[in-house]
Amino acid sequence: MKETKMTIQEFLQGDRFALLAGVELLEVGNGYARARMEIKPMHLNGGGVCQGGAIFTLADLAFAAATNSHARLTFSITSNINFFKSESHGFLYAKAREVFNHKRLANCEVQITNEAGELIATFNGTGYRKDTALPFEAIE
Repeated sequence: MKETKMTIQEFLQGDRFALLAGVELLEVGNGYARARMEIKPMHLNGGGVCQGGAIFTLADLAFAAATNSHARLTFSITSNINFFKSESHGFLYAKAREVFNHKRLANCEVQITNEAGELIATFNGTGYRKDTALPFEAIE
């Protein structure tokens, strides 16, 4: 009987926090990912705009997809985010691209934009790759 492997999208469904926050993975490639999140009332802060933690969660899932696309478990060891513009409705998009890919370390830049393509925030994360193989094929 042939073993059935899952896809990276199925694997990342295990990120329950991002899933419950409404983050949707749109595309994953080799060291690349796109995700989106519709801003809903639950995402708004006291000022009536999308809360920074919600934007961070969107960026973090895109980071996770891009850095784990090589089918080796990669965890964030440091990350930071810069906010430039606030939004209170519509969709936010995160585009992640690995800028450094090594046996143990990966660095990924993520741009978060609104529906008009305006820059909302930038996220930069460094991940540590473990020896743990993931249950999907590496994306080439």
